[in-house]
Amino acid sequence: MSDHQLLLEGYHPDSDTALASAFLIAGSDNQCESPRHRHRKGQLILAVHGGVTCKVMNALWIVPKNCALWVPGGRDHSNQVTPNARLCFLFIEPGAAEMPDFCCTLALPALVRELILHLATLPQGNDSPVRQRLVQVLFDQLPRKPDSQYYLPYPEDKRLRRMIDYMREYPADMLLQYDWAKTLAMSERNLSRLILRETGMNFRRWKQQLQFILAIEALSGGASVQQTALLLGYDSASAFINMFKRALGKTPGHWSGAFTR
Repeated sequence: MSDHQLLLEGYHPDSDTALASAFLIAGSDNQCESPRHRHRKGQLILAVHGGVTCKVMNALWIVPKNCALWVPGGRDHSNQVTPNARLCFLFIEPGAAEMPDFCCTLALPALVRELILHLATLPQGNDSPVRQRLVQVLFDQLPRKPDSQYYLPYPEDKRLRRMIDYMREYPADMLLQYDWAKTLAMSERNLSRLILRETGMNFRRWKQQLQFILAIEALSGGASVQQTALLLGYDSASAFINMFKRALGKTPGHWSGAFTR
């Protein structure tokens, strides 16, 4: 599914001049992905239920429930949602609100979430005083402090993209850097340098962050801690819990509880 096909009732971000427009989007029973696209308006992608993974330029972002991803206008991006996800898209006219000029995840307070969801229920094209006041309050309350925990640098090098695509498709396959060097016909030293240059991380740190992103994606989609541990190839749930806690400072159970209220 895509912004152009997501039951937006003929809405096109590039032709709309409203300061803000919001839409509720219901996913399907299966995981689905939109093609890469861009629009001049900035877009806030809010996960109401389930989760969404976004590719934006050279980064992979996971948006768990009650968080949002801010994508400034003019940035190429694609979205992949978990089964039965519910999303809300908020399109903001350039310069209408003081938002970051870079992509970032934002933790949304309950008030902001409710304002966005209420805006999505109002008729499009109706610039009533009530709508104007709602939009102004929303702009005043939007958080601007980014959260970098749900981000993975996405390499440009085709060999590394082949590697990350495989890791995403087969997350339980615990191939080491040595194995990948052989697969990609490179020395381990050259592979290490390439990963560091492309992502700013060493192989171990980058792979751990990818596993963390995949874990958030699975948990947001309704998987249990045990199911997520098996999906990622851990021998036990406790080993997975330890990895998750090192990455986020809390256990998967505590994290899931905080994001399902």
